[in-house]
Amino acid sequence: MMTMEKANDKKMKIAVLVSGGVDSAVTVDRLYSQGHDLHLFYIRIGMDNDEGDCSAEEDIEMCTLIARKYGLPFKVVSLHEEYWEYVMSYALRTVKEGLTPHPDMMCNKIIKFGFFEERWGHEFDKTATGHYAKVVEKDGKYWLGTAPDAVKDQTDFLAQISYEQLSHILFPLGDMTKEEVREAARKASLPNASRKDSQGICFLGKIDYSDFLERHLGTQKGPVIEIETGKKIGEHKGYWFYTIGQRKGLGLGGGPWFVVRKNIRDNVVYVSHGYDTRLQYGKEIHMDELHWITENPFLSDGYEINEDGELKISFKTRHTPEFFEGVLRHTDDGGYLLKSTREVQGIAPGQYAVIYTPDRRICLGSGMISKP
Repeated sequence: MMTMEKANDKKMKIAVLVSGGVDSAVTVDRLYSQGHDLHLFYIRIGMDNDEGDCSAEEDIEMCTLIARKYGLPFKVVSLHEEYWEYVMSYALRTVKEGLTPHPDMMCNKIIKFGFFEERWGHEFDKTATGHYAKVVEKDGKYWLGTAPDAVKDQTDFLAQISYEQLSHILFPLGDMTKEEVREAARKASLPNASRKDSQGICFLGKIDYSDFLERHLGTQKGPVIEIETGKKIGEHKGYWFYTIGQRKGLGLGGGPWFVVRKNIRDNVVYVSHGYDTRLQYGKEIHMDELHWITENPFLSDGYEINEDGELKISFKTRHTPEFFEGVLRHTDDGGYLLKSTREVQGIAPGQYAVIYTPDRRICLGSGMISKP
């Protein structure tokens, strides 16, 4: 087993997606030092003064400095309309349905490795990004591998990409930790070596998430109900502002309070009190379908499946360094049931359960949670 980046020593023509951050800058430095023919691209997903611009001018200026430092061609490409049509609309529709969206996952699948590849990336041998992940070559196939930095690992953001997309990607930071990336940036005297990492959802930039939802979905007052007693303890401005498992931003005194259920029809948010309330935990996760990146383990050899047809796995339900262990099986209705060995906090429909091998080294795929 080897990473694809290390296995391929020939000089390649590579499209590098740069963001203005230190990760993509070090990606450029590493590939440049290996002698590859690099062409830098910045994907603009917002227009001037538009939502979703992500402070583009400052980012583009930084990318321009990186391009000049290495004498590389640099192009700003716009996928603004596509982003609004496929990612923003998905996020708003999902929230309106009372679900929890994953826009970063959709951005990678549809924008970075979708529309960009179709219009520009296909002209190159590979497309490289600064994601903390690996492309692993094993048994003549490519696999999405986890990074050594568990905190920064981004395979959960990539778990919906296709095998075709994966086979055209390079992740030059896949063997590095964030600390090592920062040190490499300092040694290379990169202008953004000390620039802070971006935080939050990719399409929002400096826009507050609640403000974004209010602008597009408005407000609708409804009761906050303590689920154990049925007592109204407060008021909210719309169920779409809240997600299952949420604790912060509820505006309730005497906490902690956790959102444990939502009634979409009647616009009711149910909460439970205390850090240890059992209602915020569960061991079973239902998915209507699963996207397998490289192969379906139920139809392939080399996987641990017990006599009940249950596949042994590890998994995540949110971006965190913490993995859970469990088993996965088919259900009679054609879906999947994931059974965890320990309780999972805040299982929210609309989120994705990301499936890994038991040793946590390979991301196999992901599925949207249909119900807790």
